[in-house]
Amino acid sequence: MRLIHWMMTGLFFAAASARAEQAPKLMPLPEIPPPPGIVDADLEPEVTIGRKGGDTVEEYRIKGRLYLIKVTPPHGRPYFLIDPRGDGQLRRYDDLSPNFMVPLWVVKEF
Repeated sequence: MRLIHWMMTGLFFAAASARAEQAPKLMPLPEIPPPPGIVDADLEPEVTIGRKGGDTVEEYRIKGRLYLIKVTPPHGRPYFLIDPRGDGQLRRYDDLSPNFMVPLWVVKEF
């Protein structure tokens, strides 16, 4: 019985090595670049952090256009000044709650 077991094991490994020699050599796929226009460095916000009085002021701009200011006073909660329509009129929000309205002005046209 052991002899049959050893013979079967030997046949199995012989068949496996024969299949491995016949198998095509696999090569890794080349790195595919992202489609053009998907990653746009112009859409990265520019953040400027400064101090006015005792407040820390963070200004967020895209393509030079100011769209959000976060003001953090030394004591108390931060608040936000946001330009939701792109008309230059900043509106104050005490928090960014789920009802927060994102800016509706055009960032990029295709």
